[in-house]
Amino acid sequence: MARIAGRAWKFGDDVDTDVIIPARYLYTHDPRMLAAHCLEVADPQFPGGVRPGDVVVAGRNFGCGSSREHAPRALQACGVAAVVAASYARIFFRNAVNLGLLLVESAEAVDRVQPGETIEIDGEKGLLRLSSGETIPVRFPAGAAAEVQGAGGLVAYVRKRLAARAGPAGGTGAEGAMQHE
Repeated sequence: MARIAGRAWKFGDDVDTDVIIPARYLYTHDPRMLAAHCLEVADPQFPGGVRPGDVVVAGRNFGCGSSREHAPRALQACGVAAVVAASYARIFFRNAVNLGLLLVESAEAVDRVQPGETIEIDGEKGLLRLSSGETIPVRFPAGAAAEVQGAGGLVAYVRKRLAARAGPAGGTGAEGAMQHE
């Protein structure tokens, strides 16, 4: 896993999906529209100030509320590279993993990261590096969630699996499927 470095946008506990993207914008899948209103309820400066590669840092239960897939889509549309939170709501976690949004957990990071600080997530070492050089251990998804997230999301993961079944000659995949089932 590569390193990610970006400015931290800090939020508190229980940031629900209606705060991430208000329900009045669920009629659209236009990334520009989702980005224009992402997290505006919690921080009106966020939609206009966030830059590609920035990182959202939050407390417990990030993404609670409704099961809308628009929430992680809106974060991606803004260019958010990762979310670091003390914990995640279960459905938000699955939606984000399925869309390939990087999520890491660290209760310690929430207390130590300062808003606007440039932080770095080192996936190889499982660390978050503060601008002071200090490091904090972070947890990445494990098991199947790690495989899906590592592939770039569920669609990319399935494509990768189907391509592997098709084999080097570019078969239909049926041959491989028969051998594996």
